[in-house]
Amino acid sequence: MKISRRLVATAAALACLAPSAFAQQKFNLKLGHAVNTTDGQHAAAVKLAELVKERTKGDVEITIYPANQLGNDAAMINGVRGGTIDIVSSGASNYNGIVANTAAMELPFVFRSAQHAYTVLDGPIGTGVLNELAPHGLKGLAYWENGWRAFTNNKRPIKTPDDAKGLKIRSTGNPYHIQAFKLLGMNPSPMAIAELYTALETGTFDAQEHPINVTWSSKFYEVQKHLTISNHVYSPLMLVMNKAKFDSLPANYQAIVVQAARDAAKYQRELNAGNAGKVVAELKKSGMQVVENVDMAPFQKIVSESIAKTFAEKNGAALLKAIED
Repeated sequence: MKISRRLVATAAALACLAPSAFAQQKFNLKLGHAVNTTDGQHAAAVKLAELVKERTKGDVEITIYPANQLGNDAAMINGVRGGTIDIVSSGASNYNGIVANTAAMELPFVFRSAQHAYTVLDGPIGTGVLNELAPHGLKGLAYWENGWRAFTNNKRPIKTPDDAKGLKIRSTGNPYHIQAFKLLGMNPSPMAIAELYTALETGTFDAQEHPINVTWSSKFYEVQKHLTISNHVYSPLMLVMNKAKFDSLPANYQAIVVQAARDAAKYQRELNAGNAGKVVAELKKSGMQVVENVDMAPFQKIVSESIAKTFAEKNGAALLKAIED
């Protein structure tokens, strides 16, 4: 009888605890990125948050902090490594100091087309580079899209390599970008995007190069006169999560986050492709002088062989060969 009473008491106690003790744990994640809410990168972040919330039935929610609210790219990546930020979307070049092979994903002229880029990034090659982040406390989730980079400047239209000579250009921190611009006779220096508008406005730089969607969303057209649709670099974004936080998620939620990140990438790519013509039209309306259909073969001839040689000397030739094939 005593045993029976104890069992009943235990069951009653467990019943009282059930709503709190056995409820599914909730996760609230912070995601930061550097661009304005009008950019496709923000649209991808919103899509990711929607998909994750829906597929986890509200157990995982992502709050988005756009436009450098959590710091510039370097600060956000460090925040993710340190655990103060959960997820960051940032250009591949911003990870070069952590994993050298990330630079290969953004070399000048390394991708022949958007489909070539997507096949590499979404397949074993791209996944392998994402996995190299793990020893550094980072979980690579997916490649989002910054887009094809295009030159803008305040001096003259760029139609030939000679037109690029002497321009002071803001570059990414990617050493191969800096090398390429020097080979073209330009004067490159890296700078965080948060500081770039003012630097262009004051003449610290004559030129910059970003995908046209970033030139539009960051309003660089207000302080730049000439745009050349050069498509000299395909620029992927890397969506990266704090590895410890990722590992703390239940296995089914880990799978949901990764798949949602990839689904958001496809959504963003389609969005960017559909908007490209509209963005160019708006940039023309803003007063930019736009050069389209440029023969980039002379530019590629100047930079590609030297860049590939430098990369291979530092990192081996296997990765570039795999991308080419």
